[in-house]
Amino acid sequence: MSTQLVYAVDHLKSTHNPMRLQDIAIYTDTDVDTNPILQEKFRNHDRVHWDPKTDLYSYKHEFNFRNKASLLTEIERQTKKGGGIPVRALKESWKEAPQAIEELEQEGDVLVTRTQKDGQLKMVFWNELKPSEEKGGLPVEKEFNDLWHGLKVPNEVDLLKQLQNEGLQATTAAQGPTTKAPTGKKKGKKGGAPRQRQVRITNTHLKGEIDLSKDYSGPGK
Repeated sequence: MSTQLVYAVDHLKSTHNPMRLQDIAIYTDTDVDTNPILQEKFRNHDRVHWDPKTDLYSYKHEFNFRNKASLLTEIERQTKKGGGIPVRALKESWKEAPQAIEELEQEGDVLVTRTQKDGQLKMVFWNELKPSEEKGGLPVEKEFNDLWHGLKVPNEVDLLKQLQNEGLQATTAAQGPTTKAPTGKKKGKKGGAPRQRQVRITNTHLKGEIDLSKDYSGPGK
């Protein structure tokens, strides 16, 4: 019964027009029109809409639009909520959606991501910053594209010569830290007498009043 329910719902999903229960049963070869339990499950499915006045069934698509203007409004609404829309989901709601999305992309109203393998439409976003002569973002003319791609970067030797001719010098990578040569002095034995540390006198204005070389950190000092 669960398998028959899946077949019936999937067939209703593939159509964009309301259907009679008897037609659904014929197309899917199920007992959805004669089995009361299966019919109740089908009618109460969260993706199935039943109109008791006409006794017709239709699929509840995620989006509801049938033209390019309504499609753009839906894309704009979803993008403002923080994300794009999978083109597959839009196609399920309206089979002409992919063609309309490509037209909207050419008009600069939407931004589209495509699959790397075959370039198929993947996600669509509303283009909030539409290109204009005032704001920029218009496509670069072919003449400038050809000039840019026609530029060739010289090899390393020629590049250094050109820099020298212009009085410039190429920057080199920073050298690593230098290692100090060993001094040859052996470390003292553990527990030996501590080395006498020289005291640097900075408070010269106290000279003559306090012996600055004396250690006052001991107890009672």
